[in-house]
Amino acid sequence: MVDINKSISIAVKTGKVLFGAKSALKSAMTGKARLIVVAANCPLKTRLDLEYYCKLSKIPLLVYNGTSLELGAVCGKPFTVSALTVREAGDSDILEIAVKKNV
Repeated sequence: MVDINKSISIAVKTGKVLFGAKSALKSAMTGKARLIVVAANCPLKTRLDLEYYCKLSKIPLLVYNGTSLELGAVCGKPFTVSALTVREAGDSDILEIAVKKNV
C-alpha cells in the first residue's frame, strides 16, 4: 500500500488529477480518464456507476484500500476525496500499478 500512496501523491504533484466523484463520473462517461481511484468507503451507488462507466470506456478502476479521509491525506488535501481521476500520471508509476492490480 505504501507504493500506491507514494504513486498517488506523485501523480497529484506532477500530473493532471481531478478530485471528486462527479468529475470522475464525467471523465468515465467521456473516456477522458487514464485511471480512476475510488476510496473503500465511497457510496455504493457512486461506486457502481463508476465501475459501470469504467468498464464501458475500458478505463482501469483502482479501489483504494482506505477511507476517503486517508485518500485526501495522501493527496495532500485538507478534505475527503471519495474518488479521483488521473488524466496524466506525470512522473508517477500509478498506471503500471493499476494494470498489475487489475490483471
